[in-house]
Amino acid sequence: MDKLIRGIRAIVAERLDPKHTAFAVADLMRTDLPGPDLLTAEERRGHPDHYVSTVRHAEKDFSIVTVVWRPGHETVIHDHVAWCAFGVLSGNEYETLYRDMGDHLVEIGHADNPPGDVSGFAPPGDIHKVRNTSDEIGISFHVYGADLSALGTSVRRVYDLPVLAPTRA
Repeated sequence: MDKLIRGIRAIVAERLDPKHTAFAVADLMRTDLPGPDLLTAEERRGHPDHYVSTVRHAEKDFSIVTVVWRPGHETVIHDHVAWCAFGVLSGNEYETLYRDMGDHLVEIGHADNPPGDVSGFAPPGDIHKVRNTSDEIGISFHVYGADLSALGTSVRRVYDLPVLAPTRA
């Protein structure tokens, strides 16, 4: 992971806007994405009741996190404090995207992320929920543009608003 960390540091040092930083880190991850063996056998088992997020590296400008999802595990609807690039190592991350309309959320899209998929995003407009839709344990690798050892979480806000399906014209 040392080579990847050095590459992320170099990208962050360019001081690009958050979206372009996330995309550049995602491009780097496509060439140097670690495998599930980054985690111990015990870590790869996950937890029976919820996904497990572990900070692997943190410094002032970014953090590296792994997430282990058993089949069916999902997040709440949330957004983030900073840009993020992520790669799916195993399982399938099904992402539902939302727009905040003030008093409710509207579904605006979906993304199906199988193993090997890498993507990046940046706030605002990053409201989503993620679920492991495969029948195997999912592992994902995330890089966030914040020091999560200081913040404790990448989540800015959890959304507890009604969700309406998009209207079709």
